Amino acid sequence: MSGRTLRELGLAEVPREHPLTYPGAWPADSGVLHGDRLLPLERPVYEDRAPVLAVGSNASPAQLRHKMAEFGIDSPVPMVRSRVTGVEVGVSAHVSRMGYVSASPVASPGAVRELFVIWLDRRQLDVIDASEGVPLTRGNFWRAWLPASGVRVEVAHGQVLPGVYSYVNRHGVLHDGDRSPRRHPGQRALLTELLGRSAPLRALFGATPEEFSARAHGDAGLCARGTRLFAEQGWVTESGLEPYAHGRPPGSPGAGEWPSAPLP
Repeated sequence: MSGRTLRELGLAEVPREHPLTYPGAWPADSGVLHGDRLLPLERPVYEDRAPVLAVGSNASPAQLRHKMAEFGIDSPVPMVRSRVTGVEVGVSAHVSRMGYVSASPVASPGAVRELFVIWLDRRQLDVIDASEGVPLTRGNFWRAWLPASGVRVEVAHGQVLPGVYSYVNRHGVLHDGDRSPRRHPGQRALLTELLGRSAPLRALFGATPEEFSARAHGDAGLCARGTRLFAEQGWVTESGLEPYAHGRPPGSPGAGEWPSAPLP
């Protein structure tokens, strides 16, 4: 097997194990994650897999490997660096039991970002769905289909996908003070700012990012209280992507079945 290891590439640290590194290190370019190696990419589109737009730690090879390993899955995951128009990386309005406040996509017409599309087979998609709480009635995310009419994803040399899946936060996102979704500045900077703004948040999670992560990690009850506090303090707004999430989910991927539009 060719390619370089994640450790050689500086991509080995797992945000789930080191929350303040969230969203983790992203690759410099496209590749195929296979085990602990990043291999050269063969092509930018995989018709037998589902395209998922990664805005947070799902673009971290180490985090992806960690999630898949929990379910004994070690099959390759193509990761395609793409030019995305219409989406920004916002801040989820919930506290994760992993000890961080995660990223969430927000609608931002005209915004252009370099983000990764990960191409997942059925079992891999089930793993990522589970990690985002999609199957749960009170999970944190919906999986939504974002059509090219709303979010343009160029994977290579002008090749544009008909759409991509993405995970839209059910709690909404944090705003920047004027009701517009704010951007995620990185975990340590975000927690420092939020704790500095709120005495009730400090009472729950401590005064530093380190204390916040340590207290939040694994404590579902405390995380739920923190999530409610975001809303009580008036920090929450919509992502603008909710309309894409409220319909019936598109069909299962595989054998060329991933859709170009959501089902009615």
